[in-house]
Amino acid sequence: MSPFGALREQLLDAATAFSDAPDTLTDILSGLVDDVDRALGERLEIFPVCHHSPASAAAMVRRLREKQPKVIYLELCEDLRPLLGELRNCRLPVALQAFATDLDGFPPGAGPLSVVAPITEASAEYQAIAYALETPGVELVLVDRSTDHVFQWEPDGTCEAEGRQEGGEHGEETGLHGDAVGIEIGDLRPRFAELEEHLLHHGKVRHWSEWWDQYVEQPLIGADYDTYRQVMVLIGSLFRRLTRAGRRLAVDEERERYMWTRMREHLADSGADPADCLYVCGAFHAASRVEQFGLDSEATYDIAPRTATRWLYGLIPSSHSAIEAQFGLAAGSVSVAAATWSKAVTRGGLTTFTLAGQKGAKAAPKRRAGAASTPRASQPPPSKPPASADAAGATGGEAVNDRLSGFLATPPALDELDEAELRGWCVDIVRLARRNGYLASTADAIAVFETSILLAGMRGRARPTPYDFQDAAVTCIEKDTVPGRRDVRRLCEILLGGDRVGEVGYEALPPLARDAFDRLEPLGLDLSKRTVQRALLDLNADPGLVPCSDLLWKLRYLLPEDAARPIMGERGLGERSRQESWDLAFGRYQRAIIELGYEGVTVEQVLEQRLRRTVWKPDATAAVALAAVEDAVVFLGGRRFADELGARAVELLAAERTVDDAPEVLRRIRRLLAHYRAAEPELPAWCGSFVTTGYAHYCTLLPIAFASDDTGVRHVAAMLGFLFGMESLALSLGCDRLQLELAVRQSAPEAPAKLALLWAAQTQLGLLPLAELRARCDGLLANPLVVPSFPLYIAGFVQAMEAAPALSGFVVEVISKAFGSLPDTVLLPWLPKLITTLRHQAGDLMPMLVREAGRLFPGSLPQLDTWVPPWSDQRAPASPHAAPAPAGPVTALLAAHPSACDAVAELLGCEGEWRAPVAGGLAHREVAELLARHPEAPLALAGLLT
Repeated sequence: MSPFGALREQLLDAATAFSDAPDTLTDILSGLVDDVDRALGERLEIFPVCHHSPASAAAMVRRLREKQPKVIYLELCEDLRPLLGELRNCRLPVALQAFATDLDGFPPGAGPLSVVAPITEASAEYQAIAYALETPGVELVLVDRSTDHVFQWEPDGTCEAEGRQEGGEHGEETGLHGDAVGIEIGDLRPRFAELEEHLLHHGKVRHWSEWWDQYVEQPLIGADYDTYRQVMVLIGSLFRRLTRAGRRLAVDEERERYMWTRMREHLADSGADPADCLYVCGAFHAASRVEQFGLDSEATYDIAPRTATRWLYGLIPSSHSAIEAQFGLAAGSVSVAAATWSKAVTRGGLTTFTLAGQKGAKAAPKRRAGAASTPRASQPPPSKPPASADAAGATGGEAVNDRLSGFLATPPALDELDEAELRGWCVDIVRLARRNGYLASTADAIAVFETSILLAGMRGRARPTPYDFQDAAVTCIEKDTVPGRRDVRRLCEILLGGDRVGEVGYEALPPLARDAFDRLEPLGLDLSKRTVQRALLDLNADPGLVPCSDLLWKLRYLLPEDAARPIMGERGLGERSRQESWDLAFGRYQRAIIELGYEGVTVEQVLEQRLRRTVWKPDATAAVALAAVEDAVVFLGGRRFADELGARAVELLAAERTVDDAPEVLRRIRRLLAHYRAAEPELPAWCGSFVTTGYAHYCTLLPIAFASDDTGVRHVAAMLGFLFGMESLALSLGCDRLQLELAVRQSAPEAPAKLALLWAAQTQLGLLPLAELRARCDGLLANPLVVPSFPLYIAGFVQAMEAAPALSGFVVEVISKAFGSLPDTVLLPWLPKLITTLRHQAGDLMPMLVREAGRLFPGSLPQLDTWVPPWSDQRAPASPHAAPAPAGPVTALLAAHPSACDAVAELLGCEGEWRAPVAGGLAHREVAELLARHPEAPLALAGLLT
C-alpha cells in the first residue's frame, strides 16, 4: 500500500467535485502523487532543491549532519569539478565559468561561448560542496552534462539565457555575467503561463519571486526533512505535468538521462553503497519520468562525445542583482533570500558548512542553550547512527510517512519574533531615508509598521513579508520627488541585505590577471577594491613607473572604458606623456580581467592575438589593418609584428573593390609615414608596397568612382589626396604618372561636386589652366539656372583642398565672389544649404580654408575700405610714362628667349606684353630728380644695407 493513498483519495474526490472535466484533472492529481511516491521510493536518496533557496539550504545542512553521506551526486556540469576547490579563495557570490573562443565542431560564428554557474552562500549546492570538500572520505561527483553538451544539444550551436526580468530595473552590477548562459540547480518556475498568472492573482503578489517566498520558502524553512522532500517533489511534479512539450522539456529529459547514466557508471566503477549516497538535483528533475530513472532501470543511454573545442575554466565575480537579472527574478529577491537564510541559521542554531579560508564567511553562530551539539565541517563526521523506519528522513528501502496531507491542510503559524523584526525594519528604514535626504520621522516609522500589517491582512497573509514592508515604506515615506540617487524601494533592498557582490581572490585568478596586478604593484594601490582609485604617475621624476604606464595603456585598449580611464596624459604615434593621471576601477571589472586570462598568459600576448584576429577577419579592410598597425606600434613597439600587419594591409587594399574606406586609409597612412620618417632611418618595405599598390588601385577605380552615384565626394577626394599626396613616393618607387593622367581624362562625372573636384584635379595636373578654371566658375555664377546648386560646386572645391592644398586661395576667391556678386534674394535661400554641406562633407578642411582667408583678407577694419581683392578686375591707374624693364643680363636673357616666361604666364593666367630694357638706370625722370635733390634717404638706406 502506498503511504499516500489517503491523499490520493482526497485529491480524486476534489477533482470529481470541482472540475468540469474530472478525468483530465484526475490524471494530473493522481500523477502528482505517483511522482512523489516514485521519487521517495528510489534506492538512491534524491534531495530536491530550488536554486538559491534558503529552505533548501537549511534542509541540506540538517540532512548532511544526520545522514553524513560518503558520495554526493550534484546536478552541475561535470567538467566544472576542478574549479570547486578554488572557492576557498573567493568571496561569495561568485560564478563558475567555462569559456571558449576557438571553436571546433560548432557552426561558424557561434563563438565565443560562455557558461556560468553562480554560487551563493544561501544555497543548497554550496552547503553540499563545502561538506564534501571539508569532510575527509567524502566524494563529490558532478553528473550533469558538460558545458560542451550545453551548446552541442542546441540546433544552431548557440544557447540563450532563459531568464526574464521582473519587478523593475536592476542596478549597475547586472552585467557581471556578461552574455554567458546561466546554469543553476533547480530552476523551479511554472512553464505554463496561465498557471503562473493564476497563482500570482490569487496569491495577491506582484511577481513570482514574492509568491515563492510567501507560499514555499517561509512554510518550509523550519519543516522537517520528510515534509520538505515531499513538498518539493510535489511542486516539481506539478510544474512538470503542466509544461507544454517543447525544446526546453526535451533538453531537460536528455539531462535526466545523462545524469542517471553517469550515476550508475560511478556506482559500478567505485562499488559505493547507494545507501551512503545522496543525489542533489532540482525538484523538477526529481519528478522525472524518463525510462532511465532509478538505479534499477535497465534502459541504456549513449552519451555523445564532446567536440574538439578547447574550453577554458575559471571563476568570475557575481552579485545578487546579476543572478536576478539573468534568471528572471525580481530585484532584491536574492537579497531577501540571503536575509531569510541568516535568520534561519540564527533561529535554528544551525552550524553551516563553510570552506576553510573562505573570504567573507561568517563565523558559526553560537548555539542556544539546550541545542544539540553538531560537529564542525572541518572535523571528520562521527559514526553514523543506526537507521530506523520511523526516523525522520527515511528513504528508499525504509518506510515513508505521509507528511503532505498535514502540511497542505495546516496554515502557517505566526512567529512572534517577526513583530520585533518588523519594528527593527521600520526604525532602520526611517534612519536610511533621513540619510538620503527624506524628511522622515518617528511618525513615519509607526505608519510603516501599521501599514505593513494592514497590507498583509488585505492580502490574506498571517504576517507581513519583506515585500509588504517595502510597499508600506514606499507608501508612507516616498513623496513626489526623490531627493537623492536612491528611492525608497532601493533603500529597502539595501536594508534587507543589499546587492552583495562577490570577489575572486588573488590565488584563484588566472596567470594573466596575477601578472598584471604584480606589474602594477609600484602604484601602491589596492586594485581589488571596487571603488575608483586615482593613480598619479610622474614619469620624469620616477622612471620606474614607465612600465606601469605602458601596461595601463594596454589595459585601456583591452578592457571596458571605465576600467582604466586616463584623466591626464596621452599615448599615440610618437607621443609620450611626462605626467599621467588615471582613474582605476579594476575591482568593478574583475570579470573582464579574468576573461583576458582565457586568451593568453600575458597582456601583450592577448593584445597581439586580438590585433592579428582583427586583420584576418573575413570583413577586415585595409583601414582596419592600418589601425591595427598603428596600435601595434603604439602599444607593442618593435617592427616585426607591425610589418606583419602592414603586409596584411597591402593584401587587403589590393583585394578591395570599393573606395568606402578611402578617407580612413588616407588619414592613417599619412600618419604612419610621418611617424616612420621621423623615427626610423628608412621606411618599412610594406609602406612602399602599400603606396605603389594604392596608387595603381585608386588610379584604376578613379573613373568608376567619379561616375558612380554610390560613391561620395569625400571618398573621391580622398582617392585624389592619396594619388597626389603620395605621388612623389610612388614615382620614386616605379609608378607611372601617365596612369593618373589617363584616369583623370577618362573621368566624366555629372554631379556638381564631383565635377568641381575633377576640374581641380585637372588644374593640379596642368591639364586645365587656372585662368580657364576661373572663367568657368564665373560662368556658373552668371547662370541663374546653376546658382541654386552652386553650394555643391563649392563643396567640391573645398574637398579638392585635400588633394591640392595650393587651390585653397582659389576656393576663398570663389566663395568671396559668390557672396559679393549674388543678390540677397539668391544668396539667402542657399546659404543654409552651403553651411550644412560644408559642415557634413568638409568639416575637417574648414581650418585650412579659414587660415587661407585670414591670409588674403585685411587684418583690420580700416584696411577693408581701401582693400582690393587680388582676383579683382580693378587695376591701379597706369602712370603717364610706362616704366620699361631695367637693363641687365637676366633681362637680356629673358628677352632673348621669351617662350619660358610666356608658358608660365599662360599657366598662371597672367596677361602682359614685353618691353625693351632701358639702359642707364631708372625710367622715371621725376623720381630721379627727387632723389637728386634729397640724397639723405638713399644714402641712409645704402649705409644700412652695407
